[in-house]
Amino acid sequence: MRIFNPSFGMAAAGPAKVTLQPVNWATDAIALISNSKPNARELLEGVRAMLGAHRPIDNIHFHAKNSASQPAPKELIEKVAKNYKAALLALGD
Repeated sequence: MRIFNPSFGMAAAGPAKVTLQPVNWATDAIALISNSKPNARELLEGVRAMLGAHRPIDNIHFHAKNSASQPAPKELIEKVAKNYKAALLALGD
């Protein structure tokens, strides 16, 4: 998988290629990631509530960057890639 950050360019290509599988939005784990600006968490809470009308929400979890002005830490990216099938990001203000 290649991760693109428009403010810093392309991540270095890794030695292994990842085969992407389709997301089952009704059951797969989803990460909701806030950029830590005002109202981003509230927006994601609304998204989670709306998803809850159509699916269980026990495997939909909130995450946040440390600062809106910084890229997501490597640890957060790795955690999301390892534990979630999809990620939704919110930019607040």
